[in-house]
Amino acid sequence: MLSFRGKALPETSLVMAIVNRTPDSFYDKGRTFGLEAALERVDQVVAEGAHIVDIGGVKAAPGAEVPAAEETERVLPLVEAVRARHPALVISVDTFRASVADAVLAAGADIVNDAWECPEPETYEVAAAHGAGVVCTHAGHLPPRTRPHRVAYRDVVADVVATLTGMAERAVAAGVPRESVLIDPGHDFGKNTRQSLLLTDRTTDLVATGWPVLMALSRKDFVGEVLDLLPDDRLEGTLAATAVCAFQGARVFRAHDVAATLRVLRMVDAVRGRVEPLVNVRGLA
Repeated sequence: MLSFRGKALPETSLVMAIVNRTPDSFYDKGRTFGLEAALERVDQVVAEGAHIVDIGGVKAAPGAEVPAAEETERVLPLVEAVRARHPALVISVDTFRASVADAVLAAGADIVNDAWECPEPETYEVAAAHGAGVVCTHAGHLPPRTRPHRVAYRDVVADVVATLTGMAERAVAAGVPRESVLIDPGHDFGKNTRQSLLLTDRTTDLVATGWPVLMALSRKDFVGEVLDLLPDDRLEGTLAATAVCAFQGARVFRAHDVAATLRVLRMVDAVRGRVEPLVNVRGLA
């Protein structure tokens, strides 16, 4: 069972909603940069059924430098406000900095979602000190906010599996509760489109590690390149990849489109026998 700081999550597929306090995100383009706009977005995704809300203060792509102090100023007030409004909600913060993680965990966040292979190893100790969880993400062994360029692996799936299982075990050794660790193959991060597609097809290899798998697929470039579409038109492709990964056993899906993702996941869970239909009268009346 997944549990974060005493908050147990259902044994179904789960949605982690994206809420960015950044002026330059690739999809939302700063729509939730303002504190009130971000709070309204959190209220919306909670009402739609999100299980986790992931708050970010620095976009993943290259761009203007955001010092740790500025990142903290962006995410800390939102974490404090969300915790006050939604005491039972699982809150994640997308950061690769241990100092930012320490501040937001002290304010009530539950998960450190580090998308860059933990460039500051003390992050795991910080999470452990707060009894919090972590997301261990494969990023192609690149520094934070680096675009991949002609990346090559002898075996990308094997590299991802070995890297993530090693990171997860290090997190537990540092004191992070085992039931509070997720692994993420990092679609697009340090990967080209074919590599991301292969990892999607081979989701079962990740699930077989025994660690719960988080998939961050939402409107990413690998979807855009398959369909030759810009981010605004990538929903159907995202949902198709979501269904493929969910059917193979991935557990958590980081998403911009919460309601649509939840519908897809409920359908997959029903096919797999993990949930019952909400209505069941056809052929019975």
